[in-house]
Amino acid sequence: MAAPKKGRRSPGGQGRPGRVLALILIAMVALAGGMFASGHTTPRLGIDLAGGTSFTLEAKNQPGRPNAINPTNMNTAVGIIDRRVNGLGVTEAEVQTQGEKHIIVNIPKGTNAKQARQQVGTTAQLAFRPVMTATAGVKTPEPTPSASADKDKGDKGKQDDKNKSSGSPSPSASASTQGRPVTDALKADKADATPGASASSSGKKDEKKDDKKAPSPTPAPATGDMAALQKKLDALDCSTKESRSAANEAAANAKPTDPVVACRKDGTVKEILGPVAVEGTGVTSAAAVFDSQGGKGWIVQLKFNSSGAKKFADVTGQLAAKPAPQNQFAIVLDGEVVSDPSVSSSIGGGQAEISGGFTQQSATDLANVLSFGALPLSFDVVTETTVTAALGGEQLRAGLIAGAIGLALVIVYLIAYYRGLALVALASLAVSAVLTYTIMVLLGTAIGFALNLPAVCGAIVAIGITADSFIVYFERIRDEIREGRSLRPSVERGWPRARRTILVSDFVSFLAAAVLFIVTVGKVQGFAFTLGLTTLLDVVVVFFFTKPLMTLLARRPFFASGHPWSGLDPTRLGVKPPLRASRRRPSAPVDPKEA
Repeated sequence: MAAPKKGRRSPGGQGRPGRVLALILIAMVALAGGMFASGHTTPRLGIDLAGGTSFTLEAKNQPGRPNAINPTNMNTAVGIIDRRVNGLGVTEAEVQTQGEKHIIVNIPKGTNAKQARQQVGTTAQLAFRPVMTATAGVKTPEPTPSASADKDKGDKGKQDDKNKSSGSPSPSASASTQGRPVTDALKADKADATPGASASSSGKKDEKKDDKKAPSPTPAPATGDMAALQKKLDALDCSTKESRSAANEAAANAKPTDPVVACRKDGTVKEILGPVAVEGTGVTSAAAVFDSQGGKGWIVQLKFNSSGAKKFADVTGQLAAKPAPQNQFAIVLDGEVVSDPSVSSSIGGGQAEISGGFTQQSATDLANVLSFGALPLSFDVVTETTVTAALGGEQLRAGLIAGAIGLALVIVYLIAYYRGLALVALASLAVSAVLTYTIMVLLGTAIGFALNLPAVCGAIVAIGITADSFIVYFERIRDEIREGRSLRPSVERGWPRARRTILVSDFVSFLAAAVLFIVTVGKVQGFAFTLGLTTLLDVVVVFFFTKPLMTLLARRPFFASGHPWSGLDPTRLGVKPPLRASRRRPSAPVDPKEA
C-alpha cells in the first residue's frame, strides 16, 4: 500500500490560518483608517432619523402648451427628479406629487441643500443653437443718430477697402471682444442659407448633387427681426446676475424655431442665437471627465443617438464654412450658454463635449441631470422648509432597544449551549459589526448611502443570518466528534459540508435582497441594500475569520482535550467510550465441569 504524501491536508484544510486572520485584520484597519480620513465617523442618516430639508415645486405653464401640466408629465417629472437626487437609490430622498401641479422633495440632513435645490429645480433642457453674432456682455450705449451714421459710413468704407485688398470678408468679431453689425451678419446668413449649400464650398454641380442628401441650413430671420434682436442685444447687460437670469428664462421659454438673445455663463459675452439645430433629446449619455491632455480641466462628454449624431455632423459641417463668430454653436442649457465652441470641420462620431471652467462637482452635477433627461415641465421652488426627526428618533430608540434585546438573547443562547465556542461566535459578530459600520460610513461619503429605519431593521435581521452560519459550522464539527474523531480532523472535515450549506443559505438571502431592491422604491430599498450588504459580509467573516480562528483554537489543549466548558466535550455530545480494552482481554472460557 502506497504511503500517504507528506504534508497532505484533509479536504477543506487551511495550512496558514494566521495569515488569513492577519489579512482580514489589515482590511479592518484600512477601512477604519479610510473612515477617519474621510472626516466622517458616523453613517449618514435618512430624513426619518435625522430630519432634513423639504422643497415644494410648482409646475409652470408652458408657452404654447396649455395642457402641459397633466398627470403623465407630472409622474415623468417625479421619476426624473427621483433619479437625480437618489443617484444609486440609497440616499433616501423622497419625491412625490401633491395635488395637480406640486411635487414634494424631501432631502436628508447632511446633503448639500443648495446643490439639491439645483438638482430638483433644473429643467435640463439642452439645445445646440448656431451663433449669429456676439459681443461683450455689458450693455451697449445708444449712439446719437449723427454719430451712428458717421460711424456706419466709416466702418463701411474701411470694410470695403479691406475687402478689396484681401478679396474675402473680414471676420471682424470674435466671441469674446466685439460684435459684427447686424446687416453684415444678416447678409452672410442669407448667402450661406441658400438651399443646397454644402459645408465644403464646392461648385454648383456639387451643390445640386448634395441637395437631396444634406438638410438645408436653418433660414436666417428677416431684416426686421434681426433689427429687433440687435436692439435686445444692445439693451442686454450680462454683467449682473439678475439680468442674466431674466435673459436665460426668456431664452428657455422661447420656441425652438425662434432666435433668442442669451448670455454666456460667465457673463462676459452676449449673443444672438439662431433656431435650435440639434435638440438635447438626441443625447443618450453624459459623463464628467477630467481633460489632462487638452488642458481644459473638467468637461462633460456627450454621446448622441444615431439621429442626433447625424444632425450634429450636418450642422457642424455647415457652420465650419462660415466666418467667425458664425462658425460657433452655442450649447444652451435652460436658456444659458454653457459653452460656445467654434467649428473648423464637421464633427462626426456621435460625440461632443461641454467645457467652460467646470469644477469636479459642477461637471458631475451637469452630467447627472443630462444623463437622466430633461424635465417635461418647468418648476419653481415655492417653499423650502426644515424637517425635524422627532418621531423617527423615538422609533430609532425603540428599534435599537429591540435589537439589543435580540442580541442579548442570542448571546445567552450561545453561552448556554456552545460554551467556549460562544467566544468564536461573539468575536465573529464583532468583526462583522466593525466591517458593516465602517463600510456604511464610507458608502455615505461615496454614493450618498443614508441609514433609515428599514435599513436599521435589515442590519438587525443580519445578526440572525450571521449567527446561523456559525451554528451550522459548529454543528458539523460536533457531528464529526460524535463519529469518534478528534477535534482537529473534525474542524477540517466538517468545513466542506458546512461551507456548502452556508453558501446556499447566503445566496438565497442575497437573491431575495437583490430582487427586493430592484422591484421596490423608496425606503424599502434601504432595507434590501443593507440586507444584501450584510449577507455578503457574512460570507467574508465566516471564510476569513471564523474558519481560521477555529483552526487555531483546535490546536489549544482547552478545546482539543474536550474540556467541559469548551462546548466540545465528547461526553456531553453523547460519544460512547471505545471498547478496544475489552477486545484485548477476552473473558476466560467457562470450565464444563464447573458448569
